[in-house]
Amino acid sequence: MVDFAEVLVPVEQEGTKAVVRNWLKQLGEAVALDDPLVELETDKVTQEISAPAAGILDEIVMASGADAEPGAVLCRIRLRASTAGEDHAPEAPPLPPGETGSESGDRFSPAVRSAGEQYGIDPAEVVGTGRDGRVTRMDMDAAFALKQKIERDEMPSSVRTPISPDPGVLARDQITHRSHMVAHTPMRLSIARHMLESVTTAPHVTAIFEADFSAIIKHRDKSKAAFAADGINLSYTAYIIAACVAAMRAVPEINGRWHDDHLEVFNDINIGVGMALGDKGLVVPVIPQVQDLSLAAIAARLQDLTMRGRAGGLTKADMRGGTFTISNHGVSGSLIAAPIIINQPQSAILGVGKMEKRVVVREVDGVDTIQIRPMTYVSLTIDHRALDAHQTNAWLTRFVEALEGWPA
Repeated sequence: MVDFAEVLVPVEQEGTKAVVRNWLKQLGEAVALDDPLVELETDKVTQEISAPAAGILDEIVMASGADAEPGAVLCRIRLRASTAGEDHAPEAPPLPPGETGSESGDRFSPAVRSAGEQYGIDPAEVVGTGRDGRVTRMDMDAAFALKQKIERDEMPSSVRTPISPDPGVLARDQITHRSHMVAHTPMRLSIARHMLESVTTAPHVTAIFEADFSAIIKHRDKSKAAFAADGINLSYTAYIIAACVAAMRAVPEINGRWHDDHLEVFNDINIGVGMALGDKGLVVPVIPQVQDLSLAAIAARLQDLTMRGRAGGLTKADMRGGTFTISNHGVSGSLIAAPIIINQPQSAILGVGKMEKRVVVREVDGVDTIQIRPMTYVSLTIDHRALDAHQTNAWLTRFVEALEGWPA
């Protein structure tokens, strides 16, 4: 008798859709309890699924790149084998013909070996992008696309035809261009689906205000040494989060969610902050219940999330429960970004542009004066099903007042 343990996709996941990213154990490999087996990736977080029991990885049901629906079977672990009442140690499944179980054979997953046979490519000759340099199915797909391009470029121009993604559709550009293929990561594909879902679901409307950061800079310059003594980095984003709380108190509907028969307004303000991960995409870790936090507490929570995000240490719990999102796109240089796509199922998202010195007119003792101030464009993009212009503008008005009137 052989007993198996099924490894399932978690029923609860953070993100719109999960994709199998990379298998960390190979078919036939021994696994111990809680050994990491496979990485799942959503548009928000990458998580490792661990072995629920010790045994042998007997069957991989979902190959790298497959969509992982909640509750679906990822793999099966052979626990034990017994005959005539005797227990035997787990045995690895037989290797496919021609494989010896050496480094050159068993380090490739079934999906990779299958792709190698289909594409006529030796996986050993492909540079892997998975953990510890493992070759993934996406690596094989990218290698095949490159192989096709090379073969096509080497053909005489008289017989060369442009490649179209759909054989039934003529290529729009009949001119051959030099290019190379970059395979989409599961995170990029998940982000694409999530963004498309958002703009398809919600009518986006954006309002743009201007904020003077003079008061914030003055307070930060005076306070950052004391914060640093407590190990806290006092960033401008901490002030922005605190100003969001003030604005939510004035217009609580912004901190809500649209339903077909009602608007759900949340009592807790759980603010997510977009964090870029380079070419991989971005994640949105959440600071929960910021309405109860001081500026120091906000800065400390933000610092912790930022450090763990850069180190790849965020968990799905860090991404869960957001009711409002901030996109601090100005850190990469942009002044205005509109519309910033709403993080569904939320109703609004704040955009903060690059802070720069600009010439502005200020009235002093009844006289208009020209001054140089540190200015930033701030935008609020709303779901127009749930909110209207007067709520949007009222929220931004209070948000700017909180920043510009920060007490010294």
